[in-house]
Amino acid sequence: MPLTAHFARHISEARLESAPEALAAARDGVLDFLACAFAGAEDPSTSQLRRVLAPAAGAPVAQLIGRPQRVDLYTAALINGHAGHALDYDDVHASVRGHPSTVILPALLALAEARGASARALLSAYVVGVEAMARLGLALGSRHYELGFHSTATLGTIGAAAAAAHLLGLDAAATANALGLAATQSAGLRLQFGTDAKPLHAGLAARSGLLAASLAEAGLAGSSAFADGPIGFLTAYGAGAEAPERLVEGFGAPWQIVAPGLIFKEFACCTGTHCAAEATLALRTEHAIDPAQVTAVTVTFPPGGDAPLVVQRPATGTEGRFSVEYVVARALIDGRLPVDAFDERPVEADAAHLLAKVARRTDAAAPPMRNDAHTRFSVVEITLADGRSVSQRVAKVRGACDLRAKFLDAAGPVPARQALPDLIARMESAADLAALFTGLASAPSSSRRTAAA
Repeated sequence: MPLTAHFARHISEARLESAPEALAAARDGVLDFLACAFAGAEDPSTSQLRRVLAPAAGAPVAQLIGRPQRVDLYTAALINGHAGHALDYDDVHASVRGHPSTVILPALLALAEARGASARALLSAYVVGVEAMARLGLALGSRHYELGFHSTATLGTIGAAAAAAHLLGLDAAATANALGLAATQSAGLRLQFGTDAKPLHAGLAARSGLLAASLAEAGLAGSSAFADGPIGFLTAYGAGAEAPERLVEGFGAPWQIVAPGLIFKEFACCTGTHCAAEATLALRTEHAIDPAQVTAVTVTFPPGGDAPLVVQRPATGTEGRFSVEYVVARALIDGRLPVDAFDERPVEADAAHLLAKVARRTDAAAPPMRNDAHTRFSVVEITLADGRSVSQRVAKVRGACDLRAKFLDAAGPVPARQALPDLIARMESAADLAALFTGLASAPSSSRRTAAA
């Protein structure tokens, strides 16, 4: 069987009735995504997107998160996807080396609302979409990201199409067509990191994947062999590192949403900074470090470990999301990393002075950073004015410990939102999903620049 056909059959025939762990993980993913999207709906870039797109939107069949407006399903997927990624607070997955939920869930939420689907159907399609996106990441290998592609965007377009095709109940042939229509729209470059275009990538991928599945359902024909042959997606985007067999090998056994699973962020900044952030916070506490006494900081990464951290001297907290120098400086100064440390305000003088003392180092003897959580680590070494040098190595992102608390903080004190964690934990029916959409329509009483503002 051709590889694409095999992959499409897995997607179309997947059944989640006997996968309680996967469905439980999906509920957590929905809760975390909505926390990020409610907060991201208040970001200035999301407001700009709404101003441009909402007035020209089509039939009002899908809910914008955090606003009473309903728009057409493709505009909803785009704006909600952007909102979910606007603060870089959303989940990541090692096999993807990117952010699955902020692409897959906006597409599914829009489609599920427009079609009156059940909550169980949405959760099942979400699990399948994460699986497809993760298997594609494993099959592409590491060169795709290293060459400058943004995996959230490129893989996400196909992951969203797979999830939407599953929710629509497309057969294997139509699903293969949807994947091909998505693959030809796959785009996104890491050069946009640190700008508003990075979250736009997520929105565009959500919209493109949803459009691909809708067109396939309507019968618009494209290539049904996106993963096959010398000019297929894996060859064109894998750059010699591709392992095609990993696209279908072990599909759903276990589900990728369970193992290695989604990582839910504790800090609203690039995951590439999180090990260094945790190490810095631990050192500050353990050694009672006074930032004024710090003379130098060295952060060591595996080869390629700091690839997404494209900013070394940020001008704003927003740019600081992609700067390990800024993250370390703020952690030393404040002893914490709240969401508003990464807003659009200029970097304060004390942080600018301290971050200039932070240097990066690559451990050339370590395995290169890959689509494998075991290749991630950071070592933070801090030298103090009294001659002491202290260091800490962190090799695993701890992540958010309490998703309910994260949601309630990020969503803000809006009464209609307070019941959503309990609803998400038990939702099964179409009526449950309709209740969720009612909660998504709730807007804050006053605009909040960030989740912590």
